[in-house]
Amino acid sequence: MLGEAEPRRKALPFHTRPNLPDPELPSDPSLPDELAALRGLVPEATLRWARRRARHAGVGGDEVLLQAGIVDADQLAQAHARHLGLPLAPTGRRDAPPLLLAPEQARDALRTGVVAVRGESGLGFVMAPRGKAVRKLADALKEAPRPDLSLTAPERLRGRIAALGRAALAREAAFGLGARSPRFSATSLPRGVTLGAVLAFAAVSLAALGWLAPEGLSLCVLTALSVVFLCAMGLRLAGCLVPEAMAAPARLEDRDLPVYSLLVPLYREATIVPRLVAALRALDYPPEKLDIKLVVEPDDVETRRALRAEALPACFEILVAPMVGPRTKPKALNAALPFARGSFVAVFDAEDIPAPGQLRAALEAFGRGGPNLACVQARLVVENARDSWIARHFAIEYSAQFDVLLPALAAMRLPILLGGTSNHFRRGALEAAGAWDAFNVTEDADLGLRLARAGWEIDVIAADTLEEAPVRMGAWLRQRTRWMKGWAQTVLVHARDPATLLREMGPARAFTAALLTAGPFVAMTLHPISLAAVIHHFADGGREIGSIAETVALALSYANLLIGYAAAIIVSLVGLKRRGRLADGWILATLPAYWLLQSLAVWCALVDLVRDPHRWDKTEHGVARTLSPAPVRAASSDPPPPRPAGAWR
Repeated sequence: MLGEAEPRRKALPFHTRPNLPDPELPSDPSLPDELAALRGLVPEATLRWARRRARHAGVGGDEVLLQAGIVDADQLAQAHARHLGLPLAPTGRRDAPPLLLAPEQARDALRTGVVAVRGESGLGFVMAPRGKAVRKLADALKEAPRPDLSLTAPERLRGRIAALGRAALAREAAFGLGARSPRFSATSLPRGVTLGAVLAFAAVSLAALGWLAPEGLSLCVLTALSVVFLCAMGLRLAGCLVPEAMAAPARLEDRDLPVYSLLVPLYREATIVPRLVAALRALDYPPEKLDIKLVVEPDDVETRRALRAEALPACFEILVAPMVGPRTKPKALNAALPFARGSFVAVFDAEDIPAPGQLRAALEAFGRGGPNLACVQARLVVENARDSWIARHFAIEYSAQFDVLLPALAAMRLPILLGGTSNHFRRGALEAAGAWDAFNVTEDADLGLRLARAGWEIDVIAADTLEEAPVRMGAWLRQRTRWMKGWAQTVLVHARDPATLLREMGPARAFTAALLTAGPFVAMTLHPISLAAVIHHFADGGREIGSIAETVALALSYANLLIGYAAAIIVSLVGLKRRGRLADGWILATLPAYWLLQSLAVWCALVDLVRDPHRWDKTEHGVARTLSPAPVRAASSDPPPPRPAGAWR
């Protein structure tokens, strides 16, 4: 099913008197070819409006009419073929000539839009031009006619290519990274019984050492964990010292904007589809230059039905992820990437409400950062923080992460673990890094490290994306378990060759990467141990400790708790202050309880890593009580197309 585009609702039909000239205005001989092809089919006033709009947006006039719902894709292809004096390629299953294309070439063919075919008269070519490509083809045909060329709609050609290359595209989406670079994929990690045996051996070895030298071993383990934990807390505190950078961007002209592809994986999201579509339509970006891919699972009938009910504009396309490989978000993203038309690619989740100007802010950051900037991360903001105790803590975590730590790491040019959404990529860098690992359940963190290892830079922009936090304990625990499991996968993948990691990243960046990935595990493993030691000491009335080892261990436990809580509270308050939500800081009084829940998630993640390492626990969306309404697209300064009474429905 990979790449089988769902049929969109048809655009408004042509002029109800298709072959009659518009009586109001004389024909304009200066119309470009893509619009001249529609003369007599679309009112002259509408063609002139489309030309003005096309000049403003820097696109072809036919793309304007398609996005406005005045024509559909098949009508455009028919009109272009007639105008250029070329045949229209058959599209039926029986009469369409076979594509001379190996399945493994499907990915490249999707980019070129030209495919060789074998018809009744011999070798030929099928092409799917639109917009300015129609003008170039018209000029080329004037100099060298091509009787072997036929035209079709881009959507039709993509569908045929996808059908031919379905198996190859599915394998690439699921196993591509593992096949090309196995050292960077979680698919090559030990799993199941093998991983369980390794962990069991480590546990038995530690137990044996503990029996032989209990005090010495416990002190060594506690000291090592404490060093990592305190360094991780120090990194977060250092982030507070980096001033918040608020660049005043210059607005880019619409004609200078590139085509931007948005990838949105969906699974069981029927209830939130209307809000998502409204949020994406509200983006401050020329719709003719938006390329929105909504990726659904083959068995998710409800979400597909909800999408069809939305009467999506032409810039939206529904793709079906393949059944091959694990059912994960990164596999769905890999499945959509070959169909993306943009030179920049962004990832959004189903519950996201991105700031309308986020795409422009990302492009401005790419312009400032230069060609080595591969990705920019927008700031994620929890919008339903007041729904529950767990949602409040989640919101404060996000504030500390996206308003303090990540901007500081970007300013210091250190590695960044990407958030799961609102990542904006330079497409060339994304593909050079191998795209996403379908077998890693925190594909964002892994991709951030792979980009850093390849020498690319990542930045953070001040544009926000509203996110929905889990409101129930069970939903939070499942999500956090998946995060911890994915971070464990990322640690195992990138740490299996430490010498290469150190050479590729350098000491400072490699050490930072270790703190960011292993730090959460160490912190949440150490926290209950330190807390138990301090509580036991208090329960004994603060008695003096006999041995030096016990004294040092207790001192480390006190230091871990005091420094850990203090650092977390300081970073959280700085983030809340920057976000203007200091009044929510009272919830930090219950931080020890929240950390204990995170410790539980660590142990659940380790069990899950052995039992089912690649299972993706779906987070339910649309259940919060305080979700914001999706923004409404601002009125365009460009007037709408003229619609004379009775001209068309």
